[in-house]
Amino acid sequence: MIYIDGSALCRFLPGVKHFEEWNAWVVPRIDQVAMTQLGVTELRQAAELMPREQKTLAYDVVDQVRAKIAMIRFSDENVSVSTHAAAVLKPFAALHLGAAVAHPAIDTVATYDAELAQAAELYELTVVSPGLPAGWHNGTAG
Repeated sequence: MIYIDGSALCRFLPGVKHFEEWNAWVVPRIDQVAMTQLGVTELRQAAELMPREQKTLAYDVVDQVRAKIAMIRFSDENVSVSTHAAAVLKPFAALHLGAAVAHPAIDTVATYDAELAQAAELYELTVVSPGLPAGWHNGTAG
């Protein structure tokens, strides 16, 4: 199963960098991905920042994401991992990492956050970022 953080969820919004690559990659796997309410909140915030003429479409995207992607809840184990990770990650990234690490079915994280990607690999999670080269987050791209 693949955990999608807020930085990846925002790639569902038309006009966002890596929109095409993200959608081409994730749509065939839509039944294999999961998110948290935190990610939806980040997506909604990004939708609110869209130009006025695109807001209706952006809010429709948020509704479609909520309807089609599995939602996982934060657990005590999630919070425990997040608390430790908060020493090196921003708070939201730490919560996303905790959600991915604590869920027994998740083995992959989709993210465009370099620090989260690096931390996820420390927990032996595979990192995917469609549109970016492998290793982009740790200087080994190429």
